[in-house]
Amino acid sequence: MTTQTGTPRRSLLDRLPILRQLRQSYGIQRGMLIAGLAITIVFAIVAIFAPWLAPYGYAQLSDDNGGFGAQQPPSAAHLFGTTVGGFDVLSRVLWGAQTAALVVIVAVVLSIFIGVILGLLSGYFGGWIDRVLVVICDAIYAFPSLLLAIVISIAISGGRSNLIGGILTAAMSITVVFIPQYFRVIRAETVRIKAEAFVESAKVLGASNVRIMSLHVFRNATRTLPLIFTLNASEAILTLAGLGFLGFGIEPTAASEWGYDLNKALADVSSGIWWTSIGPGLGIVLAVLGMTLVGESLNDLNDPRLRGRRVVAADSGEMVETSVVPAVGTHDASEGDNDDASEGERQ
Repeated sequence: MTTQTGTPRRSLLDRLPILRQLRQSYGIQRGMLIAGLAITIVFAIVAIFAPWLAPYGYAQLSDDNGGFGAQQPPSAAHLFGTTVGGFDVLSRVLWGAQTAALVVIVAVVLSIFIGVILGLLSGYFGGWIDRVLVVICDAIYAFPSLLLAIVISIAISGGRSNLIGGILTAAMSITVVFIPQYFRVIRAETVRIKAEAFVESAKVLGASNVRIMSLHVFRNATRTLPLIFTLNASEAILTLAGLGFLGFGIEPTAASEWGYDLNKALADVSSGIWWTSIGPGLGIVLAVLGMTLVGESLNDLNDPRLRGRRVVAADSGEMVETSVVPAVGTHDASEGDNDDASEGERQ
């Protein structure tokens, strides 16, 4: 099916964000995106099915055969060994993925919700509301993120809590850190969009401010949120691990948390007991690596200045270079050269 201009209409699958960028990528860029997606999907599957994948509970110390024992080496019963507290390392790692996923979802959703609303109000109305919100968000943004999360965690729950309280505390701590990032992005886009002609036309037609912000400004100002989401998700995992490592995380008997387990494994490394630190360390590294690869790849593919060229096969069997169509309002300097070359070939 084609449009009136003769351009074929893209299917729904081609318009999905991740699949569209995957089709545009090539070479190393495509490899990075596929690797990041694969790692992130595995992380999500482990987080969802942790109760069925883990051989034991996150706080289980014994089974029908008796106690597990502390610092036991890897064996058939405990593939990753046991910790200094007598927990199964593999089970703690799998359950830790679920804890990390819950904190990331709650923290990022809350920060997006609050940051987008404040950014729309500040950028659209301006005035004293804009000045107050900018000063507050800049003050929060000036603090080191981990230090700010520690202070907020102590203020909320004294630094220790149960499962629900710990997840909410960690999520709220990370939320406060991320709100200024979404606020600044949405505010800048809102200031730019409200000066466009279609917004002025909506005002002339009598549309209310709420309608303009919700129907016109919001949809155009939030296009970059998926990119920020992936990058902030990896930062949220690092912040959660930092809180647990410093002793301000979740109680070990309430949930499994990679940062806490890594802290308890520090003393084991000097004694030659390596298996207690490998599991949680790999969990943190792989989860952060997967989300970072996805975020950086999407960022490159959505920036017309950073898109590379793709080599495609022409119908005649020759190899020709085609550039990805840049976004509206941008211009690729090589387009003119390609057009001239094509015109010469037709002559």
